[in-house]
Amino acid sequence: MSRLAGKVALITGAASKPGLGFSTACRFAQEGARLVITDIDEAGLAASEAAIRELGGEVVSWRQDVTSEAQWQQTIARTLDTWGKLDVLVNNAGIAVLRSMSDMTLPEFEKQMQVNMTSVFLGTKYAIPPMRDNGGGSIVNLSSVAGLVGIPGVAAYSASKGAVRLFSKSIAIEWAKHRIRCNSVHPGVIWTNIQQDAIRDNPEQYDIINASIPMGFMGEADDIANCVLFLASDEAKYITGAEFVVDGGLTAQ
Repeated sequence: MSRLAGKVALITGAASKPGLGFSTACRFAQEGARLVITDIDEAGLAASEAAIRELGGEVVSWRQDVTSEAQWQQTIARTLDTWGKLDVLVNNAGIAVLRSMSDMTLPEFEKQMQVNMTSVFLGTKYAIPPMRDNGGGSIVNLSSVAGLVGIPGVAAYSASKGAVRLFSKSIAIEWAKHRIRCNSVHPGVIWTNIQQDAIRDNPEQYDIINASIPMGFMGEADDIANCVLFLASDEAKYITGAEFVVDGGLTAQ
């Protein structure tokens, strides 16, 4: 397959398995992209790089704190030094601090905004110049269904993900004439490491969650990866400023 043949893609938050960043990187590799993957988990990142190489992918990786402006500048520069250009940016790195508002501390709120939103701003800011110089590109920002509808106990997380949604639309309008596309993807309940840990701590929630989803089951990381792959490819060349909900019908209710 060669839907991304000749393209260079940078994916953040790619260490967790199963995880959205890792699954997206694998799908990109299968479709011919040359990859840069980053994360703060160096051991997990090295394992991800090895797994992608086993698939035949061309990939490099390094540690990146996505809240650091200096590290974003370094990451974009290293990407250009390694592959010569940048076609696709997937802002995937994120955290979920799930607290009621009465229990949420200011440092927890600020950290969530930094990782989930400030990182998207920084990645987009520094990815745009090489994309513009290259004649265009695709930016895919991972939001959440919590960025679309209200969910009790996740107000701070929702605020960060709702910000990603509208930021993506504004970027799409600003840079459309340069053929830089920007879209957001909104996963529902996906069976990742984070979800598995939550169910391990609260096993009774597994059936409750599945019952709340019209399709009757949680999604898999590849369900999100396939959506991101489409938006990164030239198949989506006329799609920008859009939001793609991948949630088994959860928010259609």
